Amino acid sequence: MLIALKLLGSIALLMYGMKVMSEALQKMAGPQLRHLLGAMTTNRVTGVATGALVTVAVQSSAATTVMTVSFVNAALLSLSQAISIIMGANIGTTLSAWIMSAGFSFDVTNIVWPVFLVAIVLIQLKKHRYLGDFLFGLSFLLFALGMLRITGVEMDLAHNTAVVNFFDSFDSGSYLTILLFLLVGTILTFIAQSSAAIMAITMVLCSTGVIDIYQGIALVMGENIGTTLTANIAAMSANTQARRAAAAHLLFNVFGVVWILCCFFPFVRMICHIVGMDPGAESQEPAQLSFALATFHTAFNVTNTLILIWFIPQIEKIVCRVIKPKQSEEEEEFRLKYIKGGLLKTPEISVLQAQKEIAVFGERMMRMSEMVRDLYRTKDEAEFNKIFERIEKYEKISDNMENEIGKYLGQVSDAHLSDDTKEKIRAMLRQIGELESIGDSGYNMARILRRKFEGKIEFTVKQETGVRQLLTLVQEAGTRMLEMLNGRREDFDFTPSEAIEASIDACRATLKEQNLRDIDAHEYSYDSGSLYMDLVNEAEKAGDYIINVVEARLGTSHRLSE
Repeated sequence: MLIALKLLGSIALLMYGMKVMSEALQKMAGPQLRHLLGAMTTNRVTGVATGALVTVAVQSSAATTVMTVSFVNAALLSLSQAISIIMGANIGTTLSAWIMSAGFSFDVTNIVWPVFLVAIVLIQLKKHRYLGDFLFGLSFLLFALGMLRITGVEMDLAHNTAVVNFFDSFDSGSYLTILLFLLVGTILTFIAQSSAAIMAITMVLCSTGVIDIYQGIALVMGENIGTTLTANIAAMSANTQARRAAAAHLLFNVFGVVWILCCFFPFVRMICHIVGMDPGAESQEPAQLSFALATFHTAFNVTNTLILIWFIPQIEKIVCRVIKPKQSEEEEEFRLKYIKGGLLKTPEISVLQAQKEIAVFGERMMRMSEMVRDLYRTKDEAEFNKIFERIEKYEKISDNMENEIGKYLGQVSDAHLSDDTKEKIRAMLRQIGELESIGDSGYNMARILRRKFEGKIEFTVKQETGVRQLLTLVQEAGTRMLEMLNGRREDFDFTPSEAIEASIDACRATLKEQNLRDIDAHEYSYDSGSLYMDLVNEAEKAGDYIINVVEARLGTSHRLSE
């Protein structure tokens, strides 16, 4: 019972550590870190190398895979980049088998305590709080993996008589036995959540003569499938792309096991020949047996990677087809729709793609504006908190989209461009800056509404009417802005947007005067009036940002915002 509780608690801690680390990554250096990792994984080969090197460094493919899933969850890596890193992690983890075969092991928990200390210091200093949060989450993740490994060892299956007798009752020359041992290896690794621990147990069982080389290798194959469940469990609380990355890990190893089974006995005999041992001998050298297991583990993962590295796009399509997001979840993931990869050959076409992305940016910001109106209307606490969290996500999306589109336009501007295209890029840079400000304004309104909700402040009928009127005008201005972002600017006139902006300014001025009169007449408290005007002023700012986007899109020279 205690071991079961340890396993469940460690898995929960693993998922919590991944969540904390993912959130910290989004706050800390976000796009800069993504570009750094992107530079390390510019193609499938460098991606595999990166995954192998990281796994060698941390001595845990599970740690590398879980971290990769968290990077995908934070939108710091694309799905294809993650798949190549995971392939590399499968190669890097083979070092553990070699170390175990030499009688050594690496306890990842040794580095957790100093990392915890550094994380707490950075969090308390506040200057580098996000880095501290990242290290804090990483510490939990590594500690959980260490606990999972320790718990797996505590099971002590090598000295369990029933287990030994179970292994001894099967014919190793039968494919049915191989499949059964493969299943046992998968289940044991899933229970222990540590392929390294089960690998060590497998080596002990082989070296003590409890099982032969065929049964041992079947267990190793099962371990390769079982270890993928760590990342899949960690990804349960993550977004769709992260779950797809974890699924790709499972698909990679399952494919490898399938083709190995097709040539299992010849492949094992080839491995035994390489290490200089006879698989049919009655007694074997313990060192040779462990060496053979490590050799098979390496040959399996390297060969599997060499085969599948050319099919990463196909793997990506398969996992995307299998794991489909809910519409609301897909909308809240930060992914660029039209800007993917490098620049197109024609700068003008690149500019057109960027403009399409800006239109998507605008749609998301106006969807955020609709959420603010929903937040204002709701009276239920659970619903309020749910909508507020969505608004927070959209505010982060706005920051990421501004950075990504801005950097893309910066790359486009380095090319030889016509004066007209240069002018378009300048206008587009202004558009994304103003759209990001719309996101900030929406988030500020949400925070004001949270103060109202938590303070249990109720607006009068006059206040309610004024807020609804102003938010409706802002929504109307935003709808026209979207039409311009999605259409040809030559087809639109600035005058209707100008009229809506004038109405917003006039409404704000009227509400401001009315608020002063109502406070003076003691119709409501000063606190209520102050919060009311904060909301009105922020809504008017959103209207200013919208008209600025329209101005930049149409190339007008008006300056209406304050």
